Amino acid sequence: MIKREFWIRKIEEAWKERNIIWLSGVRRSGKTCLSQSLENVEYFDCELPRVRRIMDDPQAFLDGLKGKRLAIDEIHRLENPSELLKIAADHYPGTQIIATGSSSLSASTKFRDTLTGRKRQIWLTPAITEDLKDFKIEGLAKRFKDGGLPPFLLSESTPEKDFQEWMDDYWAKDIQELFRLERKYSFCRFTELLISQSSGMFEATRFAVPCEVSRPTISNYLSVLEQTYVAHIIRPFNSRKPSEIISAPKVYFFDTGFYCYHKGWQKLRDDDNGILWEHFVLNEMHAHLQHRKINYWRDKAGHEIDFVLASNNGRILAIECKWRYSEPDTSSLEIFKKSYPEAEIIIVCGDCPKAFKKSIRNITITFSGVGEFIKMISQASPT
Repeated sequence: MIKREFWIRKIEEAWKERNIIWLSGVRRSGKTCLSQSLENVEYFDCELPRVRRIMDDPQAFLDGLKGKRLAIDEIHRLENPSELLKIAADHYPGTQIIATGSSSLSASTKFRDTLTGRKRQIWLTPAITEDLKDFKIEGLAKRFKDGGLPPFLLSESTPEKDFQEWMDDYWAKDIQELFRLERKYSFCRFTELLISQSSGMFEATRFAVPCEVSRPTISNYLSVLEQTYVAHIIRPFNSRKPSEIISAPKVYFFDTGFYCYHKGWQKLRDDDNGILWEHFVLNEMHAHLQHRKINYWRDKAGHEIDFVLASNNGRILAIECKWRYSEPDTSSLEIFKKSYPEAEIIIVCGDCPKAFKKSIRNITITFSGVGEFIKMISQASPT
């Protein structure tokens, strides 16, 4: 079993703060293998009826496992999963539990208590740079093409049929069990259209007709995709200046492999890598920051910045993603700097081995690879 050292460290650090960890992430992101790879952990799969039965009495179950480490997989399959975790948090502080699921705790109606103040949450994203080292995968070509879900990434052949099987499982095991949506065709059609338009501006009305549902239903579908980590809504950064876009979000699908599959990209051209790099950088930010408080900036004249991070202390990072280093068109950066002169400008390049600064048209720009970029943003706490 491959040990994903970055995530193991995160879990160990979280256990020092709370005895309950909620490990979430999309289906097949590696939650089961990660839980089983932890030292001295006893694993329970709630997909199995026998396992669910032994947890019918949470107190008796926990009495027999005092002081141990427990991994409880697919815990939402229990009738009242929050009861077991609440009892463990309040009465068994020496018992460490990592519970897994494919959504946020608040997404499921089964969780009557979201355990506020009693748990630490870890969001397991698709594979990041540190994972590629653990998987012994060099370069990003395979990560871009096959995506970041470990079963796909580690497959020797292109797993095209697996993408459709994943969607079928997602509908049956996540959407139906957690949300009980109707109209499978409309939901899946919306998801497919969203994948093909990933990173684009989102307007619900454009999807209503091809999906044969109303605009409010499309908005509900998007909310479901967001709660299950399948779509990421990036909202505009603004200070409500008349020239700025203030409401229209951009939406990113969670994985480059699905994007390539729906685009029909059998072999990647160098031009294709730009959009895939942008998705990859977003995934790195999600993994390291463990939040979604990431924005983009755009004005009504069409000037745009890929991502903006703003911290509580007023620090603003304007982030552009470039697969290849080149002299940038600074028009958008100049407009942004006029509105936000205190902002730091970072261009994250796929071929930049060492960070450096350069002044272009009186704007100081930091060029960086993804590794050093992550170190820079680690100090940018969410607003």
